Amino acid sequence: MFDWENFRHFLAVARAGTLSGAARSLQVDHATVSRRLAALESELQVPLVERLPRSCRLTPMGVQVYEQAKAMETSAFAVERLARASQEPLAGKVTLSAPPVLVTHLLAGRLVDFRAEHPSIQLSVSAQAQQVSLSRREADIALRLVRPAESSSVVRKLGQMPFALYASPDYLAMHRPEDWAFIAYDAQFADMPQQQWLLGIAGNRAIGCELSDIGSHLAAARAGAGVAGLPCFLGDEGPGLVRLEHEGPLFSRDIWLVVHRDLRRSAPLRAVMDFIAKAVTEKAGLGLEAAPRMESS
Repeated sequence: MFDWENFRHFLAVARAGTLSGAARSLQVDHATVSRRLAALESELQVPLVERLPRSCRLTPMGVQVYEQAKAMETSAFAVERLARASQEPLAGKVTLSAPPVLVTHLLAGRLVDFRAEHPSIQLSVSAQAQQVSLSRREADIALRLVRPAESSSVVRKLGQMPFALYASPDYLAMHRPEDWAFIAYDAQFADMPQQQWLLGIAGNRAIGCELSDIGSHLAAARAGAGVAGLPCFLGDEGPGLVRLEHEGPLFSRDIWLVVHRDLRRSAPLRAVMDFIAKAVTEKAGLGLEAAPRMESS
């Protein structure tokens, strides 16, 4: 019988394309990945990976083994999910992936209430803009601003996050609308919908600065650095900002809750999902009047 850990390390190498990338994804050292890969090749008695100076490339046999290993991984995670879903006690660790704006400005301040209600559940929250795979257990639950596409997941639309333009009163007193400078995202977020919306409104006017996260946009706008496009639940409630009238379309992002279909009835996950839904729906300007039930993605 082959060692599954060796296959798991091989999968990481195949996905990352380098030994160092695989090591980072698995949170182990480079030598461990190399040793596990060599052990699998020895077990199978075939070369699976061609080690190049700056990358790794699968051999023809490696490509075939990779496809079989992915199927093995899918089955392994399915067994784990079934076992976990059968656990009735409200206890254990639940991992949540959510956009930084919702973690920092919505969920973090409510964790004390969740802890008081569910002291036996350890909630681990990761603030990340990128999509994660629930099938590969990169998270148990995810909040997303784009409807997830994984066929193995079920989703629920919790609400919408409208955006508007904001600036400090001092900035507005010193600048005419035609002279406004805008606070935008840096190049790594050039494709984000809110960036495209903001740039469309800015038109030929200047981009005063570029920042990578919404919290920095909020701080820069309050300090008088320019005009920012902010979620209304931040801009309207925070001191020192004025909402601006503008030409052009209104803009909002949907808020989606997603969980793997095998885990949606797990008691600890249900408790976390109820907590998230309550946080969103009770926040002024975010929740839907009647949030729909979970549905296939």
